Amino acid sequence: MDLGMLLLLVLSSAVCHSAESTYYGGTVRCTVPGYMPPDSKWTGEVQFHYRENGRDRCEQQFSWECTSGYCNGSANRQGPVVQTTDKDQSGQNLWCQSEGHFTRNFTRDQKTQSYTLSDSGCCWGSNVNGKTNWTIHTEVDLGLRVSPGPPTQNTPPVTATVPTLRVPQNCFSTLPLLAYDPDGDDVRCHFPVNVAHPNITLDRVQCTLHATGLLAVGLHVFEVLLQDHPTIDVNMTGYKSNYTRKALNESYASNPTPTPFSRVPLQFAVEIQPALSNCLPGYIRPQFFTPTPSHGDVHHAAVGHLYQLEARVKTAHAKTFDFQVSGPSNMTKKIRDEGFGVTRLFLGWIPQERHLRQNIPICFTAETKESQSEMRCVVVVVAKALALTGEANVSCTENRISIAVSKAYLPGVDMKWLRLADSSCSLTSNQTHIMGTMSLKTCGTKMEDAGDFMVFKNEINSFDAVNATITRRNRINIGFSCRYPKTVSISNYYQIHSSNYMFTESNFGSFGYTFEVFKDSKFTQKVDPSAYPVKVKLMDRLYMGIQAQADLPKVQLLVESCKATPDDSASSSLFYDLIEDGCLKDETVKVYPGNRTQFYFEVQAFKFTGSYDQVFLTCTVILCEVGNPNSRCDQGCLNKASRRRRRDLPNGETDRHYITQGPFRVVRETQPSADQKTGAGEKTGAAPVVDVEATYFLRSDMGTIVFAGLFIMTLILLTVVVVYFLKKSRAEEHEALIAYD
Repeated sequence: MDLGMLLLLVLSSAVCHSAESTYYGGTVRCTVPGYMPPDSKWTGEVQFHYRENGRDRCEQQFSWECTSGYCNGSANRQGPVVQTTDKDQSGQNLWCQSEGHFTRNFTRDQKTQSYTLSDSGCCWGSNVNGKTNWTIHTEVDLGLRVSPGPPTQNTPPVTATVPTLRVPQNCFSTLPLLAYDPDGDDVRCHFPVNVAHPNITLDRVQCTLHATGLLAVGLHVFEVLLQDHPTIDVNMTGYKSNYTRKALNESYASNPTPTPFSRVPLQFAVEIQPALSNCLPGYIRPQFFTPTPSHGDVHHAAVGHLYQLEARVKTAHAKTFDFQVSGPSNMTKKIRDEGFGVTRLFLGWIPQERHLRQNIPICFTAETKESQSEMRCVVVVVAKALALTGEANVSCTENRISIAVSKAYLPGVDMKWLRLADSSCSLTSNQTHIMGTMSLKTCGTKMEDAGDFMVFKNEINSFDAVNATITRRNRINIGFSCRYPKTVSISNYYQIHSSNYMFTESNFGSFGYTFEVFKDSKFTQKVDPSAYPVKVKLMDRLYMGIQAQADLPKVQLLVESCKATPDDSASSSLFYDLIEDGCLKDETVKVYPGNRTQFYFEVQAFKFTGSYDQVFLTCTVILCEVGNPNSRCDQGCLNKASRRRRRDLPNGETDRHYITQGPFRVVRETQPSADQKTGAGEKTGAAPVVDVEATYFLRSDMGTIVFAGLFIMTLILLTVVVVYFLKKSRAEEHEALIAYD
């Protein structure tokens, strides 16, 4: 073991102090208030903050005992002080969460390198894992980072969850967890050793759970450990010696994992509920819209000043009755129903002196009777004073953001101590403004799916010299963003048509697609948006085109699949493949020539059997660099035998993206009257239109006529046969009588 100060806290809380009380997870973090000198004889106070999740009783009183290591006596401990931070208002004990904090004094003047606090007990809520007792382990290095830079205390990662997580069985795909490190260290998430979860994998870098199959209905218990590693080797000082924390080297699997600064626990439970009829966000499951912050955003607050967070959620076929919130104990929560399925959440919090220099996690979800929204978490950094902000002009173009901040609002600010989210990006200035320009993919710009918009966000922050011990400059934080409208899901009552899609990927830059319907095979005249939904008749031709645009000059487009559905859900159980794995599946699909970024095709109009009268078309598209022989675009059509497994994306290839067109609505065909005549070579109607019902009626009438004719002919034939045999029988009887005479 490195000669560092490792504070090992085994925090095990007896949540089941009563028969009714159950445990649904929690986490713990620690901070050292004030300055920590590099003296090996240092003795000081360490603050611990923990959150516990439950359903009925959350205000538990615990006795945290130091059972290993010299905690400088047990009489100096303070707390714990526990308060309920959130509880459902339905009276059904659906969830609750409490926050507790306590302090301990620790000293470096000892031989033991670890400290243990414990309070054992049970019980997890009844779960499919069969777990009852639980124990939380946390390790924190209390040594100082002495180089590069001035001596600083390491700050462990910050994480949290809402009290209970609920996901329908057929809707669970990913669960991003909060893993924020204030020092900018590399955070890796791990399951405990020898612990595996069926049909679940953990992305250690992104700290995200991924479903690889259906999970059993019921409560699933998860334990995750967050470890922070320096991005470069860091020299440390602490327990009567100097030592080094090594950076991660994950180039080869055989490389041993170095000792992390800290290990922070996160325990939570996910309730897998019965399947829903539709998993599309905003349908039954609530969907967040602007101004809801993005998951992982960092906000700033000041002691004694009101911090506010606002979220907006919408659902079409369910009612949002509450929000779960994981936050500090003195936070206020207000909910407002705005009608038409829209609900707003308002959170307010005034940080106290004890919150100074802390990184406070806040997580929230929207709740309906049937389901729950995705979980979003932010981190609030508490400072002594509010950050300065300035008046800014922001310009948004197709692929760039420009900002100009008036110097009049930032008196005495030196531009050289300002930077964008990515410290490698610098700013410029003139006599009146501080300016910056960036593309949508650079300088730390983050993309947020805000429901009705795609939002690209960045910020200007101040910073101090690496070796600075004090500062006399005000803290600067100026956030800015650009919002771009994105395609709205189309309802049966189509109101807004949009064919433009825009995406950003770190390895490929900004790129977009248009998906249009054309009037004929020349692909020059688009169907006007005012003509939507496009009215069609069966068997007529539909002409469509997909066009890609990208920052990179030499790219090629692959339309990997296109499938039709009777509604605007690409995950609909009823679908029909037109293109699959780059291969044409429908015999009426015809592809027309175009350049590398164009895909023009036609297909005969059709409808789904039954009462469906409209069709949506969803295609998956990929962009690749030209000349990359390993790209998906170069592979083209893949049959089932050669279909490759889920791919690791090379640098010259985008991920799959979904684009949708529709609806195409089937209409009744108008039959001409007896006195109307149409020339054999004339075309009636500008757009292809097909009427399903009239065609069915016509086919039905013709079938009835044919059947009736055959039936009548059969009756006539039977009558002739019967008459023939009757006459023959009578003739034989007559001959017999003559012979008898």
